[in-house]
Amino acid sequence: MKNILRELESRRSEACLGGGQRRIDAQHKKGKLTARERIEVLLDEDSFEEFDMFKAHRCVDFGMDKVKIPGDGVVTGWGTINGRQVYVFSQDFTVLGGSLSETHAEKICKIMDMAMKAGAPVIGLNDSGGARIQEGVASLGGYADVFQKNILASGVVPQISVIMGPCAGGAVYSPAMTDFIYMVRDSSYMFVTGPDVVKTVTNEIVSAEELGGAKTHTTKSSVADGAFDNDIETLTEVRRLFDFLPLNNRAGVPVRPFFDDNARLEPSLDTLVPESPNQPYDMRELVKKIADEGDFLEMQAAFAGNILTGFIRLEGASVGVVANQPLVLAGCLDIDASRKAARFVRFCDAFDIPILTLVDVPGFLPGTAQEYGGVIKHGAKLLFAYGEATVPKVTVITRKAYGGAYDVMASKHLRGDFNYAWPTAQIAVMGAKGAVEILYRQDLGDADKIAAHTAEYEGRFANPFVAAEKGFIDDVIMPHATRKRVARAFASLRGKRMENPWKKHDNIPL
Repeated sequence: MKNILRELESRRSEACLGGGQRRIDAQHKKGKLTARERIEVLLDEDSFEEFDMFKAHRCVDFGMDKVKIPGDGVVTGWGTINGRQVYVFSQDFTVLGGSLSETHAEKICKIMDMAMKAGAPVIGLNDSGGARIQEGVASLGGYADVFQKNILASGVVPQISVIMGPCAGGAVYSPAMTDFIYMVRDSSYMFVTGPDVVKTVTNEIVSAEELGGAKTHTTKSSVADGAFDNDIETLTEVRRLFDFLPLNNRAGVPVRPFFDDNARLEPSLDTLVPESPNQPYDMRELVKKIADEGDFLEMQAAFAGNILTGFIRLEGASVGVVANQPLVLAGCLDIDASRKAARFVRFCDAFDIPILTLVDVPGFLPGTAQEYGGVIKHGAKLLFAYGEATVPKVTVITRKAYGGAYDVMASKHLRGDFNYAWPTAQIAVMGAKGAVEILYRQDLGDADKIAAHTAEYEGRFANPFVAAEKGFIDDVIMPHATRKRVARAFASLRGKRMENPWKKHDNIPL
């Protein structure tokens, strides 16, 4: 019996060493944690239960029968984050560069199946050189198996990808199908084809960082939701994100103790909107003053800054926030903002997270670049997402709500539950200047008449009362009472039940 126990301990020790101490040291010299160290940081202490520690590949070609390392380059299992269950896989770069083999893929698919059965999120820590070339098509088949699991799990359990090293070729498509992607600055990258192939095919000379680094994917492509300076900070932020998310699509939003007054008044909000309609202000100030303890977890903060997306808590419960940002492009909707917000709204709706929309939008950004880029179809994505959503939806219009953008931003016509406006709200087809130039074209040469027409138009539409008269606005509220009114609105909607007509699936304008 003692011999068997000693053998077990020996085998466990061997598996825990991965590719060996020399490769572990090399990983540390790069400023990176090992696969197991990352799991220790991510999960609650002593909560990790590992699966398939001794699983090895079955390849015999190219001398692979002589290179068998227990675990085959990925650590899988489940644990807890602040006491809530989560399934994890962490690729081990010290074992054959973390390359994906048939058995490596089997381990990932196994825990994804278990996560769906148990109703718990999946977090993938990616650090891999790609497909294991020695296995050929078996490795490619493994990738496809993982992709299929990502698709089936989508909308069932939250999926989070953390890119902590290389992620190239077919490997990028699994993270791309997950709900959130975090990256580590200067040590992670994602691209379909690497710099060498790009140079050969297009003659472009580009570094791996420029092609697919964290800055590229958080500011230009919007592939990643956030980037952080090192492994520790990144994993800590993943824990923070996890705390806002439901365990699955039937679990309901997590509720934690809160120490804020849900009837708190904020007198400073009465002067948030400047007197000049063209002067910007920071919508983040309003978001934070509505949130419990001022805590706002912003997603994709470095991309499409003209719209804010992220999570807050109200009375301890998670709420998704979408808000126009007047500091950037005057808060106009454009292609990037529409895509960013539409995906966020659809995530919230899939997991029954209520949505708060804060509106100050002068319209869609004009120009040939937008039209040629398909702003019509991209704007329709946001419209579709809001109209499809059945979760509680509360909207507050702080200033401008012009044209089609008024409709798109969770208006009453898209089944908004509570639609409030501040006294400073202006709800109209367009701004006064543009409207007067169309309505009174015959008077364009007379400055006095145009000024009078403009004043008349502003007097009629530079307020929320016309929309309120028609029932499109449920109430005009005092800015300082916004947190109280919004919190009460969501509280009244906790029992909301709504279903869309039966369909196999919708056909959102992609």
